[in-house]
Amino acid sequence: MALEIIGAGFGRNATNSLRRALEELGFGPCHHMFEISENENLLPEWEAIAKGESRNWDAAFEGYRSQVDWPGAAYWRELVEYYPDAKVVLSVRPVEGWYASFEKTIVPYIEKRGQHETPYRNRQSEMVYELIGHQTFGDRLRERDHVMSIYEAHTAEVQASVPPEKLLTYEVGSGWEPLCAFLGVDVPKTEYPNTNSTKEFQERQKRRGSS
Repeated sequence: MALEIIGAGFGRNATNSLRRALEELGFGPCHHMFEISENENLLPEWEAIAKGESRNWDAAFEGYRSQVDWPGAAYWRELVEYYPDAKVVLSVRPVEGWYASFEKTIVPYIEKRGQHETPYRNRQSEMVYELIGHQTFGDRLRERDHVMSIYEAHTAEVQASVPPEKLLTYEVGSGWEPLCAFLGVDVPKTEYPNTNSTKEFQERQKRRGSS
């Protein structure tokens, strides 16, 4: 099964809401970091990818029709080349708000690596650190201006690289209409999903830490 939709937006751009939306529109299952959290058999391939030991996209996305969020978003260039017929959705939000959420969620998760509640969570956080903390942001996660400049450069590069007819720059909070128009499907009668807020992310990590 080839990916039909590539989510190029960084995490903390309402990617889990987008995941739920794509699945409701019939483009599921959708790969997201949560999939790795919930399925331990998925982690080894991503550990190898993060270390540069593998680029087996068919194995990484076996059974998935779409992908959003990290870790896949870090490899959007490779995925666009490997799945040339896929459409690309770049989810974005104002960079200041994005960094505020990123700093309160993903950064503490990375900084806690080695101290999570299970060996598996520690392995996953090491993969996340390598991919996001080291390779994407150069071990400067708390340097606001640096991180935001990379976010903005990433957005500009995706927009400049992907043909306009294959790219949707999706502003977080835009609802169903632009997404459905881009994908050529009807607008559902249900409300657009709204999940995994900063508070929800933090509460989930607290529950895991106390379990």
